[in-house]
Amino acid sequence: MPLLAIETATEACSVAIYLDNGQIISRYQHSPRLQTQLLLPMVDELLAEAQLSASALSAIAYSRGPGSFTGVRIAAATAQGLAFGWDLPVIAISSLQSLAQSAYRVLEYSHVISAFDARMNEVYLGAYRVKDGLMQAVIDERVCSPQQLSAIPQDNWALVGDGAGYLATIEPQINTIVASKADFYPHAYDVAVLAQQAWQDGLAQAPELALPVYLRDSVWQKLPNKS
Repeated sequence: MPLLAIETATEACSVAIYLDNGQIISRYQHSPRLQTQLLLPMVDELLAEAQLSASALSAIAYSRGPGSFTGVRIAAATAQGLAFGWDLPVIAISSLQSLAQSAYRVLEYSHVISAFDARMNEVYLGAYRVKDGLMQAVIDERVCSPQQLSAIPQDNWALVGDGAGYLATIEPQINTIVASKADFYPHAYDVAVLAQQAWQDGLAQAPELALPVYLRDSVWQKLPNKS
């Protein structure tokens, strides 16, 4: 049941393959504005390393957002195009959840607030706790002002993602942030981990349903001096 996973929701670009034996191979590069050049060569390189043809894959997982508007479009469009071409289903994974999963795997944080800078003095935000090795949401993901957070349970949280740049504003509202790391990005390795469980749960979809999730749908309405 090999799965291909792609992640381009932030400034990083990464690809991973979840292999039948449970191993995951991956490529990652921090590459602002270069995802379109890097993504497909990474896919080809990993398929060659795994000695797999596209027909051997079971599904294509992608980081569906929220995140960079360009980045989430790249991931969704690439997943959709490959899935149509290879006759495969797709699996959508939240970029905030995959960021939390990466923080659990790499930094060993079990309680994570994922935050991306959404610009215009807002953040994309989610909060996650680990259960059976996977990060599970404890609030609905949202876009909000860092000055107006609500409904986050009291716990010993780690704040990760470039939205952690708002730590001085966020920390007084939550009171229990014990660690923060702003220069940390989601990874396709963890998209693959989450997608493997989603596949088992029957959450694969038709390729035409590979769509980005922005959370903020009407950006133009919030731009200054726009009527």
